[in-house]
Order: sequence, then C-alpha cells, then structure tokens
Amino acid sequence: METMKSIIQKYQHKGISLVEAGATRHRSIFNGLKALAGDQAYCRLSRPEVVIIHDAVRPFFEEDDLLKVVRAAREHGAAGATRPLVSTVISPSTEGCLDHSLERARYRASEMPQAFLFDVIYEAYQQCSGYDLEFGTECLQLALKYCHANAKLVEGSPDLWKVTYKRDLYAAESIIKERISQKICIVMDMKEEKEHAGYLLETVLKNELNHVKVTSVVPCHDGSNIQHIILEQCYSFVCMNVMTTDFQNTQKLLGMLEESNLSVLYPVVVVSVHFLDFELGPLSQKMESLMWIRKFAVEVKKRNILLCGLIINYSQDEQKLQESLRQGAVIIAALIKERNSALLGQLLVA
Repeated sequence: METMKSIIQKYQHKGISLVEAGATRHRSIFNGLKALAGDQAYCRLSRPEVVIIHDAVRPFFEEDDLLKVVRAAREHGAAGATRPLVSTVISPSTEGCLDHSLERARYRASEMPQAFLFDVIYEAYQQCSGYDLEFGTECLQLALKYCHANAKLVEGSPDLWKVTYKRDLYAAESIIKERISQKICIVMDMKEEKEHAGYLLETVLKNELNHVKVTSVVPCHDGSNIQHIILEQCYSFVCMNVMTTDFQNTQKLLGMLEESNLSVLYPVVVVSVHFLDFELGPLSQKMESLMWIRKFAVEVKKRNILLCGLIINYSQDEQKLQESLRQGAVIIAALIKERNSALLGQLLVA
C-alpha cells in the first residue's frame, strides 16, 4: 500500500483511491467493489452505475475499447473484450497424453477491460463461493453463473496483450517509445529568416519521417506557444541555434520543460542543433566551445530530460548543405526513437 501511495505522489495522479488487495484476483476485485458500495469504513466513494475492471498488466488499451464495453454493459449487464486465439487449446489426459483439442475458430481469448452494471457484478461476488474466490479468474463467468447476465463479447484491439514475461517488458518499452515519438516540435531560432537553416531542416525531417508529425514554432516573448505544445504532450524537441554556439535558446526551452513536469512519466528528448560553417574555423574549436552541453545534460537528466547536441555543417555549397541536413535528420530520428540515456550530453556531427 505504501508503495502505491509513493507512486501516486511521484507521478502526481489525481482522483485515485487505494483499497487493500486480497490474496487472489477475485478477492482483490471484491474488496474494490465493497469500497465502491460503501462497505469499507475507510473508503468513501460514490456507488457507480457501471464499473470497469481492468488489469495493470494490459497497459495498451484504447479509449474505444472502454467505450465499447461500457455501452454494451449498460445494455446487457456485462461485457468484455475478446481477441482471436493465436494458439490451439488442448486438453491433456491424466497420463499426460492428448485427450482432445478445441476448434480454435469457435473460441476466443478473454481479455480486459470488462464492464458491468455495478449491481450485477456486486451481487455476483456476494453470492459466489469460497472456491470461486480462491481459484476463479473470469469475472464474466461469475456474472453469468450468479446473476444470469449473458455478457456481450466485444472485439478488442490488438494491443490488449498481457505483459507477463521478461520479453514482454522489452516489447512494452518499444511500444511506449514508438507512441511518444510520433510528434516532433522544432523550436526555431528567432534571429533567422524563413528561407534559412531551421526551415530547411524542418522540410528534410518531414520528408524523412513521413509517419511522424513535425511542427515548428518561433518562441513568442512569454513562451506561451511552446507551453501550449508541451500541454499537448509532445515528448521530442529540436532546438535551433544558427551560426552560434550560444545556449540561450536551448536553455529557455529546458527551463519551460522542467517547470511543466511533462517528463515525470516519460523521458523528453531535446536535441540542441547548432548550424556552423566548418570552413570558417577548425571544427575542434567549435566543438570545444559547445562542451557546456555535458554539464547541462547531467543536470536535466535528474528531471528525466535527455539532452544531446548536434552540429550541422552550414555550408555555402548547396549540395554539401543538403547532405548535412539529411544526415542531421537521420541522427535526430534515431535519438528520438531510441531515447537512449547513454547518449545524453553527447555532441554529434552531421
């Protein structure tokens, strides 16, 4: 219980009440239902019309899945998401040999979320046996057995799979990275004009990443337009700095991100891009003047912000410039997709 309280506090969740878990799945659900019914002295919650039951190990459900089961539960008393079976189910004999197999096309895998009229599922749990509470796993079956509620089965989305094994954690991490990498905001250098480097890079990024939404913004005086993008939960930022090793633009962006608490749940990637003409001086000297990025990267990492630097050759040769822009776009795409903390503070060159 204390662990859950600390998680709620850390991630600043609102409107959450905690109920002590039971020794089994059904006992835990029953405790939650009793709290909603007002049968727990320490928990003052209003009795709902419909209750949704879901597993924390299925984190990738869609809002549409919830709407479908709730609507069906209002009509039928109970409803649950299902998915087609991907493996054939067999029954072994007592000797460990095949007894029989089920015709896979006729059956479905029961998934979550499930929804019920509260009075239906609460009555079912009040009537169910100790054996049900100890060994049962299917809420829809309890509603059918004790309340004669024929649950409506709703086809769920493919993302309702269960995070069960270690390999599933890697798959879940990959899905999260993919989802939070679908938006990129380019924060333009206020000093540059429309035809200059920042807008050229934006065009190349849009061409290279046609499956990602790339937007750009020139910061207004109070930064409200960037704050609006942060509120829309954009987790990837590219900050432009044209013909300068100055850190002012990136520093302002980092300050707004830290104040917003956007990075509490997921890491935010910030790529500080510096357009420098390599022919105007030694590259080593330019890189040395940008070493400040390592210090800032360590500081903002404490707030789950991953800061990297990128130097793009702002060549006067059009062909060289386009090649540098393309390489820069590839590097930015990789940094945003991978969100690898091992690369924070690194200064890369396109």
